[in-house]
Amino acid sequence: MKPYEQYRNRGRRGGNDGGGRDREGAGERIFTPDRPRVLKGSEELRTLLLSIDRRSYPAYKSLAGIYRFPGFQLSIDHVQGDPFASPSHLSVFVPHKTAGFEASLYETDMRKTALEDYLIRQFGREAARFNFQAKGSGKSGLISVTRCGQEILSRTACEIREDGIWLRFHAGFPANGRTINARELEKILFDFIPACVKRALMAASLPADEIRRRAELADDQEYIRAELEKRGLAAFVADGSILPRQSGVSDLPLRESVAFQSPESLRVTLSLPHRGELSGMGILKGITLIAGGGYHGKSTLLKALEMGVYNHIAGDGREYVITDSTALKLRAEDGRYIEDTDISLFINDLPNGKDTTHFTTEDASGSTSQAAGIVEGIFSGCHAFLIDEDTSAANFMVRDELMQSVIHRKKEPITPFIERARQLFDELGISTILVAGSSGAFFHIADTVIQMDSYRPVDITEKVRETLKAFPSPVKSSEAAPAFRMPDASRPYRVNGKRIADGKVKFFDRDSFSIDKNTVNLHYVEQIADSEQTAALAYILRYSCCELADGRKNISEIMEELERMWDSEGFSSFLKKSKGGGYTASGFARPRAQEVYACLARYRKHQA
Repeated sequence: MKPYEQYRNRGRRGGNDGGGRDREGAGERIFTPDRPRVLKGSEELRTLLLSIDRRSYPAYKSLAGIYRFPGFQLSIDHVQGDPFASPSHLSVFVPHKTAGFEASLYETDMRKTALEDYLIRQFGREAARFNFQAKGSGKSGLISVTRCGQEILSRTACEIREDGIWLRFHAGFPANGRTINARELEKILFDFIPACVKRALMAASLPADEIRRRAELADDQEYIRAELEKRGLAAFVADGSILPRQSGVSDLPLRESVAFQSPESLRVTLSLPHRGELSGMGILKGITLIAGGGYHGKSTLLKALEMGVYNHIAGDGREYVITDSTALKLRAEDGRYIEDTDISLFINDLPNGKDTTHFTTEDASGSTSQAAGIVEGIFSGCHAFLIDEDTSAANFMVRDELMQSVIHRKKEPITPFIERARQLFDELGISTILVAGSSGAFFHIADTVIQMDSYRPVDITEKVRETLKAFPSPVKSSEAAPAFRMPDASRPYRVNGKRIADGKVKFFDRDSFSIDKNTVNLHYVEQIADSEQTAALAYILRYSCCELADGRKNISEIMEELERMWDSEGFSSFLKKSKGGGYTASGFARPRAQEVYACLARYRKHQA
């Protein structure tokens, strides 16, 4: 699944007047994306609101429903239990005719996602002006929407559908202690939110040139992605890109850093639909080695390629760093959980006789975890592996000549990655982009060698080939290595879904979540760009275990069904089955198929 693909249009079918109302509904029944509900007038909301003033906080729940305001509909989807609890869930719907955006701005998946991202950011800026302007206890007066990062992701916070624009956010309903303060909520619902809608969701209030530039950037990024395949490239890095980030906790571009400049031998020039000619470094499919001294930018380049599976906003510095959308960052994960995985492509004949075609462990070593990661990448549809030698298991990556002379191959159960990389490309079409700083053995298998010198790339491929004439290759012949055999992924994926269906979901920021106290650790799944993707993964996993893991489908078949649902029904289908349904909440972003596969593989299916 491509990370930039938009959830498909999945609004209601049939008669619709563009304002969300059923033409034949005499009582003005409307259809939200999730269920039919009765549409009420805004003054009815005001009357109801004032009637519960100074009552106990649970009386706020009577406000749940959809209300017609001038130019938009306001839906109160879920009311918090008290002013100190998680804030209430609200959404607004603006018909396309009222919003006034040209249809061309959301005619493709790329453009639609870019416009949704822009509207979320604009609504967030407007909401910040009113945040906590309504007074009260706890979270009273909070108005918040998803905070977007540098990547452009499909999010449930905003969806453009056939009928109009849906934007979802949170608000803290005001109270004094636990007594309703209706006058303060009246400000939020009748003053603050209409102002945010007008300034953030109406085309007339927004700079047309800026919106057009975002749509054009989306077109250009999509064009580059298509050109990667046509030109046999695994990635493209434009000249002038700013790759370093401000710090380990800031994803903003580093000021006064060295701008990227491609070596002439690797330069590719593209004619973009809007920007025109753009030159940069093309990384060919195959095996590419990134070498150089410490602190010269090797890992910085790899990190940019790692996040190049997503589109980036203008001004990020990496908006024209585009990587094959299926590329997977691999690393060793000591202590990782592995269950029923065929790692025999790399590891065989363990001294304890343990079966590596059905390998299971609660505490993986660096080598077994990296082997499992590669196998999972193969079956998730990955076309490129991104590897940093510094975060890899040394004995998994390479065995030097001296070690091979001292320890006979028959006594070593690991077939190192260096002996499989070429086969992975020739047999499966999976490229490798590898950062190497200590072992020269990798030079022998590289198609292209890029040296990073003070953050500037230099093509040293020919120089390396000349140098290698004096150094024998440590890579054994294919006859010496175990035969290349595709790992077996045909075994069914079975979970006792009855228990997980009722289990409570807890999130621990980007790195992990738990279902029914069973924690899934995603700390080393490094291409999760946003904690909202982790939140989505939790409910996708929960749905998969409840509805799909029936003992008849394997993981690949489950993934195919999940992708079909994403495309045809959207993310709300996972929420309805997992949360009891009712409405689509904000706070979720679409993960790639690679991260979904990683999540399924790390879940302890048979935990007691």
